[in-house]
Amino acid sequence: MRESKQIPYRHPRPLDDADALAKVREFADFQHKRRTVRYFSDAPVPQEIIAHAIAAAGSAPSGANQQPWRFVAVSNPALKHAIRIAAEAEEREFYTHRAPEEWLDALAPLGTDADKPFLETAPWLIAVFYERYGFDDTGKKQKRYYPHESTGIACGFLISALHQAGLCTLTHTPSPMGFLNELLGRPKNEMPYLLLVVGHEAENCHVPEISRLEATSFAEFKT
Repeated sequence: MRESKQIPYRHPRPLDDADALAKVREFADFQHKRRTVRYFSDAPVPQEIIAHAIAAAGSAPSGANQQPWRFVAVSNPALKHAIRIAAEAEEREFYTHRAPEEWLDALAPLGTDADKPFLETAPWLIAVFYERYGFDDTGKKQKRYYPHESTGIACGFLISALHQAGLCTLTHTPSPMGFLNELLGRPKNEMPYLLLVVGHEAENCHVPEISRLEATSFAEFKT
């Protein structure tokens, strides 16, 4: 085994079993109230809140600790408009030509279509990228290990942090998303992962009436 530098560690908030159960129940209950929304208020959200949420995302585990995620937070109205125009062009192509009927049927209860006004209404868009490869100090190309999976975990942290901050989100994944590299000036070694819409819900916000699986249907314990 190769040598590595190790440092002492203790959990920053040790709890007894009763307190731990209360905390995890509280967290689970609050997370269960999270909903994806498509109707956003244009009320501003301080940049510092977004910055701290992204910092929380950066605490996610990653393959070989390479931390391949990259986040670009956009509030500039002209840039949000350009992103909307490009995203809606891809979405129209998807809904009219690329999407199979089975997929469209699955989307129907959610009320989605090619129009994405929330890309301009919401105060923030967070474009998430992952590095396919990086570079060492000499400029030599370095492989990234599990960048897709690592970035997915970081996005989960990010969405949870924003929910904790009282903000709503929508995960938008137009395909392809290469226009994000061009509009945001990202290098060729970065691949777009998703576009996260962030803000407060509109006053008249409604969400689809859906149900979530009970944990007993997707979790199993071997004791």
